[in-house]
Amino acid sequence: MPSRASHTGPGARSLQRDLALLLGCLLLAYLTEAIGAIASVDAAAFYARLVQPSWAPPPWLFGPVWTLLYSLMGIALWRVWRSSPPRTAAIGLFFAQLVVNALWSWLFFRWHLGGPAFAWIVLLLVLIGATMAAFWRIERPAALLLAPYLGWVVFATVLSWSIWRANPAALG
Repeated sequence: MPSRASHTGPGARSLQRDLALLLGCLLLAYLTEAIGAIASVDAAAFYARLVQPSWAPPPWLFGPVWTLLYSLMGIALWRVWRSSPPRTAAIGLFFAQLVVNALWSWLFFRWHLGGPAFAWIVLLLVLIGATMAAFWRIERPAALLLAPYLGWVVFATVLSWSIWRANPAALG
């Protein structure tokens, strides 16, 4: 029968640290989602009043898609964070794109600033691309986990442009 000490050995502590780090990375991603959600409390009503292209997704789709994307982002950060040596530049880019991501919802849905929101989402695209490139050099699967995020933000950029141009009175 294995001793009790064998369950708290270096391997178990390493697994516990790894799981705690994963949980922290996921919580950070979900915190970013929550910050954007606070700005988007009235987003469904506002979005419904806007002239939209025929290919615009229904409002109910955004929540599940973003939750999946934030989950993938948290896992990608975890994979890079646990690599050694520490990857501060790549992690710094990840944090920068998280901040830009969270603030976009405020610009578009809360403050109704179409032009600045569009410029901000273009900046987000650049930062996601830079983060993916940095992650690729460290841990390729982590970079690939960000590919759906990049794809969705490309789509969101085109959608934002279309909605902004079709609604100059509502979006400045």
